[in-house]
Amino acid sequence: MCGVPLRIDASMLLLALVVTVLYARLVRSQLDLGHLGGYLVGLGFVVSLLGSVLLHELGHALTARRYGIGVRGITLELLGGYTEMDRDAPSPRVDLLVSLAGPAVSAVLGGAAVAATLALPAGTLAHQFAFQLAVSNVVVAVFNSLPGLPLDGGRALRAAVWALTRDRHRGTEVAGWIGRGVAVATVAVLVPLTSSRVVAPMALPLMLLVAVTLWRGAGQSIRMARISRRLPLVDLARLARPMFPVPSGTPLAEAQRRRAEAATPEAALAVVDGAGRPIALVDPARADAVPPQRRPWLAVDAVSHGLDILPALPVGADGERVLETVRTHPGAQYVVTAGEDVVGVLHIADLAQLLEPKRKTNT
Repeated sequence: MCGVPLRIDASMLLLALVVTVLYARLVRSQLDLGHLGGYLVGLGFVVSLLGSVLLHELGHALTARRYGIGVRGITLELLGGYTEMDRDAPSPRVDLLVSLAGPAVSAVLGGAAVAATLALPAGTLAHQFAFQLAVSNVVVAVFNSLPGLPLDGGRALRAAVWALTRDRHRGTEVAGWIGRGVAVATVAVLVPLTSSRVVAPMALPLMLLVAVTLWRGAGQSIRMARISRRLPLVDLARLARPMFPVPSGTPLAEAQRRRAEAATPEAALAVVDGAGRPIALVDPARADAVPPQRRPWLAVDAVSHGLDILPALPVGADGERVLETVRTHPGAQYVVTAGEDVVGVLHIADLAQLLEPKRKTNT
């Protein structure tokens, strides 16, 4: 749609089932409809609701494109949807506009549905349908505007703090902590509303899932802000481990012994051909899994990955490029190159220790 890839998660089927059942029960109690008619109307409401969510996400996507930010796709899932962009907004102003575009679309849809509700005769199916669309879109607009990540309002708050402090990471952390507060407040409000039957008990598990997702999303935002602060520290020339070459066919135990004698226990074992060119890297996890008594009889080739299948990073790559490569190609080892030469090996554990150093505790 509009050149933006659309994906529908399998969890959306669960949402469709829950909403169809709840809405069918509602319209049967208020209108003279049988079971089949109620479910058909409920299913029609689900389709309209998904259309509203899709338009909400298109608001984000098209605004992002307007300011030169690529959009990888829109995903509709159990708790609504999200738009995946290929990079962050270049300025607080753009971040603010992209974040508020979705709630603005929902507000417009909600306003149109409110007008339709007032214009249609009460007690009719059309009136009930318009009323529910009005409520759902207004709720989406209002809830998404709450000032906490990962909600749209949290992104707007991040943009505001970013503009005031000139520090995007601080804006993300502030909005993330407030997002955790929103998650706690959601549960605090939800429990009494369910007890007083304002919220249907059947919807309680879904709403609790929303609160848990908000908490986890806020925590992830805080974590990523802290990681992003440390990205300038990434220097592959210093971070990459050197390679210790061993000929193809060398027993694993012998390769490990040679490396230990060379006093380079942290070096990556590289399998080289007859000309001394590296052709593979020993996978530390696979090597450690081999029982010690088998290592003298197992060649290093059996626990190695060919260099041609390992992701490569140029030695001059900055932290953002390294992190993007790790996200795109998850793995334990990355080949570090200078031109056509392999100059080292980046271990994901070393990168993780740099970006998320363990906190020292006093004993």
